Amino acid sequence: MSPRTRSVTAAAIVAVIFGLLTIFSGGRALFAGADMGAVVPLVLWFNFLAGFAYVVAGLGLWYRTSWATSLSIVIALATAAVFATFLWKVWSGTPYEARTMGAMGLRLATWVAISIVAVRGGQAR
Repeated sequence: MSPRTRSVTAAAIVAVIFGLLTIFSGGRALFAGADMGAVVPLVLWFNFLAGFAYVVAGLGLWYRTSWATSLSIVIALATAAVFATFLWKVWSGTPYEARTMGAMGLRLATWVAISIVAVRGGQAR
């Protein structure tokens, strides 16, 4: 097995940190009663559960597993689908927090970038 490239190493670290922060933030909103405003439950639950997948994907990238690139792509696609659903709900009049729009855009951009790095970095699939 060839060594990780710097870009794959960075992507793995970003994925794990991003995942841990996502789990913490989502867990506070779901279980600790933190007032997050007008949340969209589907988005909140998806992001919380996806945080665990972020950590797993990051560890997979770190250890150069055969499934890490595929998982990264699935996370990006699932995030895009939930973001599209969120946008449809917003368009339909569902109350939402403006920061959710930015957060979903950031999540999507991050996972598209991690997926590209994994594919181009020669990450095993």
